[in-house]
Amino acid sequence: MQHATITVADLFAGIGGIALGLKRAGFKILWANEMDANACKTYSTNFKHKLYKCEIQKLNPDNLPKVDMLAAGFPCQAFSIAGYRKGFGDTRGTLFFDIMRFVDSIHPKYLFLENVKNLERHDNGNTFKVILHELEKRGYYVKHKVLNTCEYSDVPQNRERIYIIAFKNKAVYEAFEFPKKTTKHKAICDLLDDSTDEKYYYDNKTPFYSILKKEMTNRCTVYQWRRVYLRENKNNVCPTLTANMGMGGHNVPLVLDSKGVRKLTPRECARFQGFPETYKFPDIANSALYKQFGNSVSVPVIETVAKEIMKAIKKVS
Repeated sequence: MQHATITVADLFAGIGGIALGLKRAGFKILWANEMDANACKTYSTNFKHKLYKCEIQKLNPDNLPKVDMLAAGFPCQAFSIAGYRKGFGDTRGTLFFDIMRFVDSIHPKYLFLENVKNLERHDNGNTFKVILHELEKRGYYVKHKVLNTCEYSDVPQNRERIYIIAFKNKAVYEAFEFPKKTTKHKAICDLLDDSTDEKYYYDNKTPFYSILKKEMTNRCTVYQWRRVYLRENKNNVCPTLTANMGMGGHNVPLVLDSKGVRKLTPRECARFQGFPETYKFPDIANSALYKQFGNSVSVPVIETVAKEIMKAIKKVS
């Protein structure tokens, strides 16, 4: 049986992690929106569909192509202002409500939202209650779950994120189930280059280098300098990648290879987010690349959730 193509708009698109995962699962991305100039360069280098390079507030959804699904890995900083200054009496300034503005115009059948794990507990759970209420009052049936990258993909990164999936069709909602945990895992070594450019290596100029050199002995794990001591991640999982990995200092993931102690390269960070080797980097500073992959999503987790959505849609149609 031939199934119709399911189209997607990618809001807060970043460098396209959600778009890539959805595309792999059989969805078609029609257009995207991102305001960060460097992220736009990376996105445009890897995707051909229309990218609106501006703040989401400057986009009028009434003038954009209709889609079946809205996807958004939306930032949640604005909730702090809403939650601590005014409660939820005035939430118009939050980015979530920009998504709702698009929902009210486009009326998508499906929503795919991703955010930090703590969104569920923010402001004693009130933030999340508002989100669920706003979705349900628009006729959506909602399922949500916190998934850890190292448990729901073969990528060895500890990265917990909440996934909120909403459906207009109750039968599809009932047919959808979040993916099961996987037992397949790559080793950290599998994602590391044997050696790389000298600029990634630490030397005697690093204040705590003597400690690193003495205590880093395992070539198939990731270490972190935690202000005053070295931490080895003994569970063969990389700690959560962050936006400030390129800044040096504490909490930066460190590895040991045949040439010495070094930080991860941007390409290795891409691997720890599940991006393929074919994913291209534009000509931008490494600091921007570190930020992009630290802010991005784990592509295989997006893909596996998206495949379950597609399976539910096909089961019902």
